[in-house]
Formats: sequence, C-alpha cells, structure tokens
Amino acid sequence: MQRPWMGLVVLNLSLAAAQVPKPHQAPLKATPDATIPEGPVGEAIRLGQKLFTNTPLHAPKYSGNALSCSSCHLDAGKALHASPMVGLWGAFPTYLPRAGRVGTLEDRVNGCFLRSLNGKPLPSNTEEMRGMLAYIWWLSKGVPVGSDPQGRGNPPLAAPAPANPENGKAVYSRACAACHGEDGEGAAEVPPLWGSRSFNIGAGMARTSKAAAFVKANMSALGGSDPLTTQDAYDVSAYFTAQPRPDFPDKAKDWPRGGKPADSRY
Repeated sequence: MQRPWMGLVVLNLSLAAAQVPKPHQAPLKATPDATIPEGPVGEAIRLGQKLFTNTPLHAPKYSGNALSCSSCHLDAGKALHASPMVGLWGAFPTYLPRAGRVGTLEDRVNGCFLRSLNGKPLPSNTEEMRGMLAYIWWLSKGVPVGSDPQGRGNPPLAAPAPANPENGKAVYSRACAACHGEDGEGAAEVPPLWGSRSFNIGAGMARTSKAAAFVKANMSALGGSDPLTTQDAYDVSAYFTAQPRPDFPDKAKDWPRGGKPADSRY
C-alpha cells in the first residue's frame, strides 16, 4: 500500500534534481596566436605550442614514439570534437576513473606522455611541463572556470551493430591506408596507427569505442564522396586498435576502484 507522503518525497526529489545547475555551455573559441605576449610568459607558451605540435622533436627525452599531442588533439588542440585543450585549464582538479583518484592537469598531461606517446612523464620542475601548462592556460583564456565548452572531447557514438573487424580491414584499405599505410606505419605528417611507433595498449585510443568516436567526428569525411558511416567507424576502429602495439607496464594499476570498460585491451 502506497502511503500519501511517499508521493511528496518523490516529487521533492524530482524538483531537487531539476534544480541542480548544469555546466554552462561556453563557445569553444581558441585564443588567436597573435595574442601570445612577449617576454618569459610568451616564451613558455611558444615552447608549449612546439611541444604540442611536434613532441618527438621538442621533447625527445620524454617522447617514446612517432606521435605528437596534436596527432589526437587536432589543430594544435583547437579543433572541435577532437579533444580540444580550449577550456581544459579550468576543468582540473577532477576525478580520473582510470587512476581511481582526483588528478591535476599535470597528471593528465603525463598520462598522455605515458600512454599515447608511450614515453616518460614530464617532471613538474622542467621547462617542458611549464611550457605545456602555459600553452593550455593560454588556449583557455576567456573560457569561464566551471563551464563546459561546446565541442569538448569526441561526441559519444553508439554502434548500430557489433563491430566487425573483417569489414574494418576493408574500410581501412579503402579509406585509411593511402595516408596511414597498409601496415599502419604512418608517414612524415601522418601518425602510425599500430606498431612500435604508435600508442600503447594503455592509451584511450586503444579502446574501440574511443577510437570510433574520434574517427567518426574527425576522419569520416576525408574520403570525399564516400564518408564513413557510424558502423564503418566502429568496424575500422575494431580492426586497427587490435593490431600489435607496445605494452603498458603499469596496466595492473588501472581502475583500482573498478569500472574497467569492456573494450579495454587488458
């Protein structure tokens, strides 16, 4: 038997939930390069920009493959739906599920160095870390702290059907191999998608769902008259993420509080 007061409790809870403020959607508008100041701050920003766009050249001690930060964060971290850095300065500290703890922006930068770049972490007191932080801070100028800029991350993608790596291999040959190579080795300006020069199994891009969202948002129209469907994006991602790539030595420490995604590579 339902008691009268139970309906009031449910109503009050619903009203409370409706009143929870949602993050402000700020336009994703990167700071123009022309506004980089002179002096030490400007020098740090420019160093960070160089590190971001050609990591192996400008951070050889910490880079472990042929990728740069901008291989995934396109247009030097400014592109919509390509995990832009714009506004990221105000998003930290935040909870990092894979680490199972609250992390800083430095932690997030080093997560990419260890995983996507298959390299070594940047010590906090280095010019490289200060440059990376300065660049992200400068890109985020004008974005209110606590806002959720439009175009952040890659839009979530749901597969219409289970991913089919065999079809993905055909999609890769048709739409990707001309730039990334039949063996995924990449080229001078094109990142390798597998092999020793690519990201390791601990990188977010090693997960089919993450890769598919990136491919659909940023690569699916590059074929011109034959853009990739959502299913194509999932299939080709299931194919290339499963190819041989470096191990991640600390993988046993990931998701210490549970919640490991089903498409994790370990």
